Amino acid sequence: MSSRKKIVAGNWKMNKSLQEAKILAEQITNQVNEFDEVTKIIIPPFPFLETVKQTISNKPNFYIGAQNCHTNSSGAFTGEVSANMLHSVGCEYVLIGHSERRQYFKEKDADFILKIKEALKNNIHPIFCIGETIHERKTDNHFKVITEQLTAVLKEFSVEEFSKFILAYEPVWAIGTGETATSAQAQEMHAFIRSIVTDIFDSSVAANVSILYGGSCNAQNAQELFRCPDVDGGLIGGASLKADDFCKIIFSF
Repeated sequence: MSSRKKIVAGNWKMNKSLQEAKILAEQITNQVNEFDEVTKIIIPPFPFLETVKQTISNKPNFYIGAQNCHTNSSGAFTGEVSANMLHSVGCEYVLIGHSERRQYFKEKDADFILKIKEALKNNIHPIFCIGETIHERKTDNHFKVITEQLTAVLKEFSVEEFSKFILAYEPVWAIGTGETATSAQAQEMHAFIRSIVTDIFDSSVAANVSILYGGSCNAQNAQELFRCPDVDGGLIGGASLKADDFCKIIFSF
């Protein structure tokens, strides 16, 4: 039996004001209260990290994450934020390789490797995102794409380093589109991801990594998705901006 954590992570993306962020964090922590079985990660925009951190501190199994970090630890990179800075405000997780970073900011495997190294150096767990586009899925290239995305990055890390990772599968075609992979599609891909991790490391390493589903997971479909044996939780977008919905997802295990 694996010791995989059940995890629900809320990626707020570029949404909310400071006051709204504080209220949302309070509403979530008040509703969830002492429910401690699930690791809950709130991922607000950079300016709200410290405020949200203060709001969730002393709440059981709540953590703070960032949406990105830079490849360097410091320097003349105007507008960027380093893992070192994130660590200094109490950040414990960081998203790396999110589909929006790949698509809009043209980030590549080499960037992800450097960012993950910076995160690990600063004691921050990387949530490494992978996923295929609708074209790649429809041309039956989805397994090939996922294999390449995983292998290019994971081969640069030791078993010990990888033990600090969380993986998130994002079918890009199901993000913000209202489309969702069926639970069978999600399970098929999560099991496939675990098989790739087995190939890179070994089966016990693969059995212990938490893999989150990140494609329009919501209060309605979370329970069915979380029943899949290889789905260990969700990386939640839109539904994480509503306290009731986000809490329903947390209670869906």
